[in-house]
Amino acid sequence: MINQSGSEVRYILQRVNDTIFKDVPGLMQNIARVTEHSVRKLTELGESDVSRKSLRLVKTIRDEDYLFFENSTYWRCYFFIENAKTYDVIDDPKKALEAARSFGEFQKTLADILGKRLNETIPNFHNTRDRFNKLIAAVEKDSAGRASSVQAEIQFFKDREKYVDVVIDKLKDGSLPERVTHNDTKLNNVMLDDESMEAVCVIDLDTLMPGSSLYDFGDMIRTATNAGLEDEKDLSKVFMQMPVFEALVNGFLGAVGETLTDEERSLLAFSGKLITMETGMRFLTDCLEGDVYFKTKYPEHNLDRCRTQVKLVQSIEENEDVMNDFVAKFDK
Repeated sequence: MINQSGSEVRYILQRVNDTIFKDVPGLMQNIARVTEHSVRKLTELGESDVSRKSLRLVKTIRDEDYLFFENSTYWRCYFFIENAKTYDVIDDPKKALEAARSFGEFQKTLADILGKRLNETIPNFHNTRDRFNKLIAAVEKDSAGRASSVQAEIQFFKDREKYVDVVIDKLKDGSLPERVTHNDTKLNNVMLDDESMEAVCVIDLDTLMPGSSLYDFGDMIRTATNAGLEDEKDLSKVFMQMPVFEALVNGFLGAVGETLTDEERSLLAFSGKLITMETGMRFLTDCLEGDVYFKTKYPEHNLDRCRTQVKLVQSIEENEDVMNDFVAKFDK
């Protein structure tokens, strides 16, 4: 029986989304390997309250990590993390720092995970070249008849094609190391303690895959530094907040230590531009294809989402030199 600060143990029962994730057994194998490794490392390091600092799967009576029912549904169970919650709005750089610190510790903990390469639960998820090629194909097909009305957005991404291969090529030639990455580093995927507001645990591990640390840090920049909403119509409200970026750097690099290479560090600011571009291309592609992937609330929803990403990329570009200087001055 796991005791969490004197609290009675509770559980979370979840149905696994097998619409998006086609290989649920592979997904669950990833989660089991990562959480077992995390618990083992935290225990070895003498961390207190380990049961709150890593997700833990509850085994079935057959000692398996998930259940599969005859109606083709998959289910899993986690121990509930007590006295902590997530926040959808980052209204304080301290929250950003704590969440980034947690993702940094997560990255450092998994740097020495043993065994075979993790399964790719969504192939080409952060393959920015593939995302760019799909955008161009959607433009040429123009199945929803919208291409003529979004020429400015199409040209924006065409003008930046030179960026799409940077991380992919460096992973291929070995100048960037492949790591175990979370791939959905929205800051509401970190639980903060109810009293201290310190980071407790990284959650939502379905997108665990091999990748680059830059994917994770880039998505932190994209989701945390934007002063506006992801679908903000008033683009004057969309810009990169430098104090939040600084908090992300301090939290992430302060936790990950010397695990990152100099090459990874040199591309941290660029990663925000890359992942924001990638996300914008995905929204624009879906717009051109008739809104078939992302859920939309009105006809221009994907276009509004795309335009916020475009504006955020522009803001990052305006501040990129300052961002790079701040990273370079960080003391390892």
